[in-house]
Amino acid sequence: MSKLSPTALFAAALTAAAFAAPVMAQQVLVPAQSAVNFEAKQMGVPIKGHFQKFDAKIAFDTAKPEASKIHFSVDTGSATMGVKETDAELPKAEWFNVAKFPQATFDSTAVKALGGGKYQVDGTLTIKGNVQKVSLPVTLTQSGTTTTAAGTLPLKRLTYAIGDGDWKDTSMVADEVQVQFKLALTGVGKL
Repeated sequence: MSKLSPTALFAAALTAAAFAAPVMAQQVLVPAQSAVNFEAKQMGVPIKGHFQKFDAKIAFDTAKPEASKIHFSVDTGSATMGVKETDAELPKAEWFNVAKFPQATFDSTAVKALGGGKYQVDGTLTIKGNVQKVSLPVTLTQSGTTTTAAGTLPLKRLTYAIGDGDWKDTSMVADEVQVQFKLALTGVGKL
């Protein structure tokens, strides 16, 4: 019986571990083909904006969606509504308080396939230090090597202290906000 060197034993152990653990590739976000928009109403009139900087760390397993993990972050200081005066207000403490809370995050806790490219993604949404459980429908579509995840998350801005102080008056700015996202990803297996 021959003895294996420590290096050979280590290599064998690594090989065994690699084959024993399920491999789930991490997908890559394509920012130029992605968007995170929001819409609310000010005095009954729809107002729209978007975030210019966001990132996603996604490990989506097409064969076992329930094993998938999603971490999404938005730089709150990148919010814009396209109006210089309004954009100057958004980073302030009453709105996103960017100095104290530079990012909003979403972390998945469960992913459930609903069929037909539709999924229910549960997780925690953290904005301005306020953590809430949310559930959102996500639709996946594929074109070539790109998979697009799209959906809408309705939220109440006051739950997250967005529009604090005088801005708590919902007759001025409605409490309801619709956040629409479209995330283009590469590296997702065939659906």
